[in-house]
Amino acid sequence: MHPTAVRPSRILGTLAMLAALACGPSNRDAIRPDSLPPAAGAGAQPVDTPAAAAPTPAAPGAGTAATSDTTIGALGARAMGAPTAPVTVYEMSDFQCPYCRRHALETFPAIEREYIKPGKVRWVFINFPLTQIHPNAEAAAEFALCAAAQRRFWRVHDLLYTYQADWAKLPDPTPYLMTLADSVQVPRQAMLACLQNPATRAAVQRDAEGAARSGANSTPSFYIEGGLMSGAYPIEVFRQVLDSIYAAKARPKK
Repeated sequence: MHPTAVRPSRILGTLAMLAALACGPSNRDAIRPDSLPPAAGAGAQPVDTPAAAAPTPAAPGAGTAATSDTTIGALGARAMGAPTAPVTVYEMSDFQCPYCRRHALETFPAIEREYIKPGKVRWVFINFPLTQIHPNAEAAAEFALCAAAQRRFWRVHDLLYTYQADWAKLPDPTPYLMTLADSVQVPRQAMLACLQNPATRAAVQRDAEGAARSGANSTPSFYIEGGLMSGAYPIEVFRQVLDSIYAAKARPKK
């Protein structure tokens, strides 16, 4: 064993104890960055919190059938990174959540640069709209899935978070969201047809149910190789978690 490597089981177990401090109901498999060495973390990070978590954690995309990336709700259309990457992260987020916005705009670019592009991590986005506190989150999630069916998910993802303050409190965000679609050249008729398709809302609901099965009860949350990490943590925390899991997964088996 490499002398500086940390076993994933150690992270997924040792970091499990303080989840309630950051995200409400505790989860037995929660990854807790605040128990990493003090230099890396900043304590519990803010999250948005809906109802209590499901009792049995599972990967949020585990029940999704393999489909074409142009099928509404297909995971491949909102995944980034090589399918062969040794580590898979499921991000469960709400487009109207301010802490999800912080993660998307401040932390995720570094994750993409340091882990996704080099082939270490595959990143999958799961919609988890907290409709109790974010009335436009479901509409934004449906819009993002329709963009994904047109192979524009990540461009629209960035726009939704960048301009969150503009659309989040509108009585009807659809006209504004359609201007975002126009800006990335998504066919307007295809988008409107998708938004009117009942399968789109059903796909968002499946995402939310998958997030609950993973044990998530707040946003943003991250299901990482069997453990749950909740909160908009800085890149320094993600580096420690991802580096340790990657090192163990990449190590030759005896």
